[in-house]
Amino acid sequence: MQLLHSLCRFPAPSGNEAALSGFVLDYVRQNQAAWEHQPQVIADERFQDSILLVFGQPRTAVFAHLDSIGFTVRYGRQLVRIGGPQAEAGYRLVGHDSQGEIDCTLTIDEETGELGYAFHREIDRGTELTFYCDFRETDTTVQSCYLDNRLGVWNALRLCETLKHGIIAFSCWEEHGGGSVAYLAKFIYETYGVHQALICDITWVTEGVSAGQGCAISLRDSLIPRRAYVDRIRAIATRSGIPYQLEVEGSGGSDAKELQHASQPWDWCFVGAPEDNVHSPNELVNKKDIVSMLSLYKVLLKEL
Repeated sequence: MQLLHSLCRFPAPSGNEAALSGFVLDYVRQNQAAWEHQPQVIADERFQDSILLVFGQPRTAVFAHLDSIGFTVRYGRQLVRIGGPQAEAGYRLVGHDSQGEIDCTLTIDEETGELGYAFHREIDRGTELTFYCDFRETDTTVQSCYLDNRLGVWNALRLCETLKHGIIAFSCWEEHGGGSVAYLAKFIYETYGVHQALICDITWVTEGVSAGQGCAISLRDSLIPRRAYVDRIRAIATRSGIPYQLEVEGSGGSDAKELQHASQPWDWCFVGAPEDNVHSPNELVNKKDIVSMLSLYKVLLKEL
């Protein structure tokens, strides 16, 4: 879990993913010699802070977003949400600006509900603040801020160790409206002819999806994937014997929304571990679901 711990500690709110992108590239350069197959690494100004790892003759692309939720300092001591973070007075927030390091607490005005911060000085406007990382591991669980989606990034990097054919796409901005998947998908489709995807992200523990029962294959959220493609994934998962759960939701979204709205005929399916305490400093995932997620991705990339 050391890699996951490192990933969770990296601040990368939507729009400011550069540092985490650099960390991932460094990790790839330092570890790829030990992988069974070597990828083509594509990371340049065409794709901003996104990264593509292309293995062999790919048939499937795996999308894992780098960014996380957070807060932007507005004017005075006001805060504006990045994405949809949970907000409770007293949450510990960290960041840095032109005056130095920041370690402050979240405040909520009782009358207006306006978000702010308590700190010994005013923070530069435009500064991003993220949850302080308190990474906790037990025999059965991991708990931290930003398991959504650093666990998806972890899963994708671990998948690289044995991947022969496929594309790993690390995207940006997912938590705050998306943006990068559109040009990544266009490039992947036009360059490699790939038009099927797995969304390597983290979903919710709900009344129908339990912790410890296997990762979730989503039949739908606010969008509906093509049923024929999802049925192929379900059949592969069932044959594998790897535990999984089926998810049906009427809200929520992921990098899939840009694939669904693309001008190319993309198929997609969300496959990810469920977490509790979503978008808070205390996101919680069962290790059985982490094992299930990585095992299922390995099988799917071979058989799809």
